[in-house]
Amino acid sequence: MSLNDTPAANRVHIGFFGRRNAGKSSVVNAITNQEMSVVSEVLGTTTDPVQKSMEILPIGPVVIIDTPGIDDEGKLGELRIKRTKQILNKTDIAVLVVDGLEGKKQCDEELISIFKEKNIDYLIVYNKSDLHEIAVNEKNEICISAKNKTNIEDLKNRLAEFAQKENPDIKILGDLIEKDDIVIMVTPIDSAAPKGRMILPQVQTLRDILDADGCAVVVKETQLHEALINQKKKPKLVVCDSQVFAFVDKEVPEDIDLTSFSILFARFKGSLKTAVEGAKTIETLKEGDTVLISEGCTHHRQCDDIGTVKIPKWIREYTGIENLNFEFTSGMGFVDNFEKYKMVIHCGGCMLNEREMKYRQRTALDNNTPITNYGIMIAYMKGILKRSVKMFPEINSLL
Repeated sequence: MSLNDTPAANRVHIGFFGRRNAGKSSVVNAITNQEMSVVSEVLGTTTDPVQKSMEILPIGPVVIIDTPGIDDEGKLGELRIKRTKQILNKTDIAVLVVDGLEGKKQCDEELISIFKEKNIDYLIVYNKSDLHEIAVNEKNEICISAKNKTNIEDLKNRLAEFAQKENPDIKILGDLIEKDDIVIMVTPIDSAAPKGRMILPQVQTLRDILDADGCAVVVKETQLHEALINQKKKPKLVVCDSQVFAFVDKEVPEDIDLTSFSILFARFKGSLKTAVEGAKTIETLKEGDTVLISEGCTHHRQCDDIGTVKIPKWIREYTGIENLNFEFTSGMGFVDNFEKYKMVIHCGGCMLNEREMKYRQRTALDNNTPITNYGIMIAYMKGILKRSVKMFPEINSLL
């Protein structure tokens, strides 16, 4: 991803689904106007989901996902179908590609049922209209020819209508400040930070401040004291990395609002209330309990990694329980059996879109397993969570 790209987590995710040789990959190539997916008459040419971020007019920044056929066969086929269904957990708009010569089959109807169950906007695209006249009966149906590019522009316009609904103008903190308000961002540079760059949540927050016509002051934790006393105007808000929460809390006067990037992003992705309630589960942990710690991305583990080292250490110190078990997941993998977990502590999810984060939350809660995130868990253990959500009265009342 270049510095000019919209982060993948903020892009509308459009998934293309259907049977083998219905023309999914041909439709993807026609919409993107490039050879994104390999096309062949051989059944099952697409063996794994193919994902790519791009700009498509008039839709805008999107992630396009081409998937294997839902009617794949054999043991390997079963794994591919499972992977295809996992893609649905992060799909904002689903495109069901149907072979216009054959019409919908039982597996297509099953996919439509899943779209409805997961509340995913979807279009049914009948391909190969160049070979057969196809009548469409429903408002969410369209017939096209990927080969001749017939009705491709109409399809993109229909997708753009869905995309506009799926990508509302939600602020990270822009609605909390007014023009010319000062926001101090405390951004420690630790060993896990990308060399030469800030981490993604910090960059996104900075952009949101500037979009709201606020004034951003970016400092390391060692520079915070000087930054506070050197401002001619009192800062409206201080936002810090969770790892320096306790230090920053002592430096920032009570009349200045304080929060963290994790709290802002939990709110941004619609999960703040659930995460705050989940953090309180730490009070019920007992000897032998197992805690799941999950990250949405994969990276090289450092010796002081926050997820696998620091948080387990802090939890043992807070609870006084040495005999706690911790298990870890990262990337797109997430558990489907929660029986042994007392609670889930998830990263802020900056690399996951809102739908994927809500899916993970819902999956945990459906299994009666509380879920929170790194920053909120840290703030709770440090005794400063209530202060950190003070600007959100409906959340503050939960503590």
